[in-house]
Amino acid sequence: MIAEIGQIALILAFLIAVAQSVLPMVGAHKADARLMAFGDKAALAQFILLGVSFIALTIVFVQSDFSVKLVTVNSHTDKPLLYKISGVWGNHEGSMLLWVLILGIYGALVPIYGKNLPAGLKARALSVQGMISVGFLGFILFTSNPFLRLNPVPINGQGLNPLLQDPGLAFHPPFLYLGYVGFSMAFSFSVAALIEGRVDAVWARWLRPWVLLAWSFLTIGITMGSIWAYYELGWGGWWMWDPVENVSFLPWLVGTALLHSILVLGKRHAMAHWTILLGITAFSLSLVGTFVVRSGVLTSVHSFAVDPARGVYILALLLLATGGGLVMFALRAHTLRGGPGFTLVSKEGGLLLNNLLLVTATFTVFLGTFYPLLIEAFTDGKISVGEPYFDRTFAPVMIVLIAFMGVGPLVKWRKDSWQSLRPHLLKSLLLVLVISGLTWWLGKSVLGALSIGVAAYLAYSTLVAFGRKIKFGQTGSMAGSMKLLRAQPAAVWGFLLGHMGIAICVVGITAMSVWAGDSAKVMKLGESMTVSGYEFTLTNMTPGAERNFQKMVGEVEVTKQGRKVATLKSARRFYQVRDMITTEAGIQVRPMRNLYVGVGEGDAEKGWVVRAYVHPMVNWIWLGALMIALAGFVSILDRGQKREVSS
Repeated sequence: MIAEIGQIALILAFLIAVAQSVLPMVGAHKADARLMAFGDKAALAQFILLGVSFIALTIVFVQSDFSVKLVTVNSHTDKPLLYKISGVWGNHEGSMLLWVLILGIYGALVPIYGKNLPAGLKARALSVQGMISVGFLGFILFTSNPFLRLNPVPINGQGLNPLLQDPGLAFHPPFLYLGYVGFSMAFSFSVAALIEGRVDAVWARWLRPWVLLAWSFLTIGITMGSIWAYYELGWGGWWMWDPVENVSFLPWLVGTALLHSILVLGKRHAMAHWTILLGITAFSLSLVGTFVVRSGVLTSVHSFAVDPARGVYILALLLLATGGGLVMFALRAHTLRGGPGFTLVSKEGGLLLNNLLLVTATFTVFLGTFYPLLIEAFTDGKISVGEPYFDRTFAPVMIVLIAFMGVGPLVKWRKDSWQSLRPHLLKSLLLVLVISGLTWWLGKSVLGALSIGVAAYLAYSTLVAFGRKIKFGQTGSMAGSMKLLRAQPAAVWGFLLGHMGIAICVVGITAMSVWAGDSAKVMKLGESMTVSGYEFTLTNMTPGAERNFQKMVGEVEVTKQGRKVATLKSARRFYQVRDMITTEAGIQVRPMRNLYVGVGEGDAEKGWVVRAYVHPMVNWIWLGALMIALAGFVSILDRGQKREVSS
C-alpha cells in the first residue's frame, strides 16, 4: 500500500506540473492575477506530493519490502540502516526521484521567498520550472518507475553496490543534485527574463543567492566525491579526469563565471547578455551530466544506468531545454538593455576576462570528455584522453586565470590604469621570485616552484584587496581598521574565503602532482619497500567477517629513519550477496602529508600485492575546496543584497 501511495503522489505531481507549465504563462501574458497566482500554489503542491512519494520509497527500503523491484535489486535485510536509506538514491530510479524532489524544493522556495518579485516574472519562471518537472516526471513514470512490483516476491534482495556502501557516498549524490538542480533557477529566470525582455539589477540581486546556493552545494558534492574516490577505491588518487567527474565539473566552471557576471549586472547593470547565456548554459551542462550518467554512452564507476532508451529520452530533454533556451536568447537578446561602457582595465573588464577564461576552461574539459565518444561514433577508431591532455590544455588556462584573479579585485569600476597597479605588481613579482626560489631549493622542481609562487601571489593579492577594504595601515590606528573589519558585509568575507581557498587548493594540487611518491610490490610477511624515505613493512594478515561481508585485513608498519611512524590497516572485503571484492585503504592523515596503503590480492605462499603512497599536502585540496563552498554560503548572508532586493 505504501508503494501505491508513492505512485499516486507521483502521478498527481505530474498532472500539477502540466498545469503549472501552462496556466501561469498564460496568466502573465494576459495579466490575469489569478492564473499567475496559480503558479505559487502549484509549486507548493508539487513539492508536497513529491515529498510524499520520496518518503514512501524510503519506507519500503527501510522495511525491506521486496515486493518492490527497486528494493530487491538495491537492498538486503542484512544491510545497515544507513545504507538502506542511501539505497533509495543509490540507483537510477531512486536518484531521479531525488532529482525531481530537489527540483520541487527549489520551485516551492520561489513563492516563499519571492514575494517581492514582479508577478509576471515570477509566473513565467514558475511556468518554466513546471516544464522541467513535466519532462523529468514523465521520464520517471514512463521509463524509470521506482514503484514497480515483483511477483513472486523474493525472499531477500541483491544488496546495494558495495562501492556505494560508504558514509561519504551516502551524502554525495544529494549535495551534487542540490547543485545540479539549483541551476534550474538560473535557467528558468533567464528564460522568463528573455520573454519579458527585461534584465535589471533587481533581477540579478534576487537570483544571485540561488546561484550561490547551487554553486556551493555543487562544490561540496564534487569535493565529497573526490574524498570518496581517494579512500574508497584504493588507487591512491583524488581526481582521475573520469568522464562523470568531468561532467560535474563543467556546470561548476560555468556557474563560477555566472556568479561573477551576476555581480557586474547587480552593481553596474552591465553584462546582461553574458549573464542570461551563462544561466542557460549552466543548467544545460547539468542536464549533460544527467544524460551521461544514465545513457551508457560513457563507462564509469559512477554510472547509474546503461539503458540507451533512457539516454535517448534525457537527450531529447537536453536538446529541448538547451535548444529552446538558446533559440529564445537568439530571438529576444536584442530587447535587453545594455549597461554603461567600461574599459578593459577596470573591474568589469577583469570580470569579463574571468568569464572568457572560465568558458575556455569549460570548453577544454568538454572537448576532452566527449571527443573520444565522437571519434568512436563516426569512425572505427578509439582514442583515450587522460591526464596529459588536461595538463597541457586546462592547467595553462587556470594559471592565466589565477594571474588575473590577483589583479581584478584591486582595479576600479568602469576605468582604471596599469600605472595604478604597478606598485602591487612589482611587489607581487618579488614575492613570486622569493617563494618560487625557496620552493625550488627545497623541492628541486621548476614546475612545483612556479605553481607554489602563483598560489602565494593569489593569497597575497587577496589579502591586499581585503586590507584595502578595511583601510589597513591607512586609518592611522588599528582601532579604525578593526571597526571597518566588523562592518564588512558578508560578500567581502565570502571573497576572502573563496580566493584563499583557491590558493590553498593550488598548493595541494601542486604538491600531489610534483612531489607525491608511490610504489607497488608483491610482499610476504616481514618484507618491506621504501617510498619517499618511508619504509613500509607488511607485518600481519588477519581474516575476519562483518554483518554483510568477509574481509582480510593487512597490517603495514611504517617507519622513517628507524623510527615507527604509523601502523596502517588495509582491508580486502568480499561481499557475498553481490559476489564483489573491494579494497579499503589504510591512511594516516596529517596536515602536511598522508601515508596511504592498499593491500590487494594474494596469498601466504606467493605474497600479497601492496601499494604504498606518500601524499604531501593532499588534504589542502579538500580544505581549500570546502573553504570555497563556505565562501558561497557566507556570501548568501549579505544583508546589503537582501535590502537591495526588497527595496
